[in-house]
Amino acid sequence: MKENKNSKRITRHKRIRAKIKGTIEIPRLGVFRSNKHIYAQLVDDEAGKIILLASDLELKKKSGKKSELAHQVGELLAKKALELPAGKKIEKVIFDRGGYQYHGRIKALAEGARKGGLKF
Repeated sequence: MKENKNSKRITRHKRIRAKIKGTIEIPRLGVFRSNKHIYAQLVDDEAGKIILLASDLELKKKSGKKSELAHQVGELLAKKALELPAGKKIEKVIFDRGGYQYHGRIKALAEGARKGGLKF
């Protein structure tokens, strides 16, 4: 039976996730990309909890290319992470590209997060 694109992506994602784990100090920045939207979240894998979530659905200005929206989502996530209370402020993350190529919208989101102040 032929494998489709998504099942291959999930296989790659499992391979990546076997190597990286997020903690409360350095969470994992996970990315999910659909045809219309892009989502990013900071995850603490030790506790199994999502710390922060950002998507293009939250943006006020929703015009432009998908890659431009992804860049804005990255900046929004970084802004949220840096605005957390003093003891919980997040500055450093581990990037999890979710099995997608580091290209296009995924790359734009990562660059937006870096521009917003996150280090990875």
